[in-house]
Amino acid sequence: MFVTTIYGKNDVRYEEAPDPQLSTGTDAIVKVVASCVCGSDLWRYRGVQPVKEPTRIGHEFVGIVESIGDRVGKIKVGDFVIASFYDCDMTCINCRNGFSTSCLERGAWGARDHFGAFADGGQGEYVRVPHADGTLVATPEQPSEELIPQLLTLADVFGTGHHAAISAGVTQGSNVVVVGDGAVGLSGVLAASRLGAARIVLMSRHADRQNLGRDFGATDIVAERGDDGIAAVTALFDGIGADAVLECVGTKESMDQALRSARPGGQVGFVGVPAGGAELPISQLFRSNVGVRGGVAPVRNYIDELLPEVWNGSLTPGRVFDLTLPLSEVAEAYAAMDERRAIKVLLQP
Repeated sequence: MFVTTIYGKNDVRYEEAPDPQLSTGTDAIVKVVASCVCGSDLWRYRGVQPVKEPTRIGHEFVGIVESIGDRVGKIKVGDFVIASFYDCDMTCINCRNGFSTSCLERGAWGARDHFGAFADGGQGEYVRVPHADGTLVATPEQPSEELIPQLLTLADVFGTGHHAAISAGVTQGSNVVVVGDGAVGLSGVLAASRLGAARIVLMSRHADRQNLGRDFGATDIVAERGDDGIAAVTALFDGIGADAVLECVGTKESMDQALRSARPGGQVGFVGVPAGGAELPISQLFRSNVGVRGGVAPVRNYIDELLPEVWNGSLTPGRVFDLTLPLSEVAEAYAAMDERRAIKVLLQP
C-alpha cells in the first residue's frame, strides 16, 4: 500500500509500505475512502514541533471495513466507518466519563504502539484499527459521494469545533466570539449556531473564510487583531465582551485575544493545539472571573450525537474542504494549507 510519511520540516512523502495485518483479535483493517490534512499536522510540517524520526502521519479518515478480528462484535466487514482521530476502546472509565481522548488504552495514529511498532497513519490506503468496536462508528448504510466529506469532519474537525463551543458554555441566546478562521474555527461557528447562539463574531481577515463563516452562522466579522481587535469585539457587546469565546488556533496571541474578548464571568473554550502558547495569566483570570476550559476534543463521544444531523443534511460541515487532491499529491496538499491557499484539503487514495 501507499502511505504518507513525514521526514522533517516541509518534507512529507508519498511512499510504499507493507499492507497492515490483523494481530490482536479486537482490530480491523479499513480501506481508506477519504482522509485529510489537519491544521495540527502543520506544526510538524513547519518545524514548530520537531520530527525526530520518519513517521506515518494523518489522523482523520473514513473508509470501508475489509476484515475484522475474531473478538470484534459491533463492526462488520463491509461497513462504512468513521474513525476518531485517536484509538480508544470506549469501555474504560475515562471513555464512559465522556473523555475518550484519555482512554486507558488510547493510541495515536502514526505513533509507536505499546509494543514499540509504528501504528498506521490516516493518510494512507489502509489502516489497522486496534480497538475497532470503540474507535469506529458505522454509518446507517453506504453514503453517497456527496456525503463523504461531511462524514469525514466527524473524525476530528467538526467534533473539535463542537468541543470548543461546549467547553465555552454556548447555549441558546449566547453571544459568542470565535478566534481563528481555519477549519476548526469555522466548525466552531457552525457548532455555536447549532447550539442556539444569538450572535456569533468570527475573527477573520480572509474573504473566502468570512463568506463560509457567514454561511455557517456568523453574524459579524472582525478583521482587526490585538488591541484593535479587542476594541472591535467589546464594542459589539456593550463594551464588556462576549459570553463565550472559542479559541481555535493555539498560539500565545490567539489565547490573549480570546481571554480579553470574554466578558467578566465569561468562558473561554480552547481547542487550538498548543504551539508555544502562553501560560494562563492567573491574576487576570482572578480579577475578571473568566473561566477557561477545553483541550483535546473527545470527538468519539460526540459522533453519536452529531451523526444524524450530518447524515440527513441539516448540517454540512464538509464545506470546510475547499480542495480535493489524490493521495499521491499529498505534498501539495500540505503546501496549500501551509500557504493558506486552502482551508482544508481532502485526500482520495
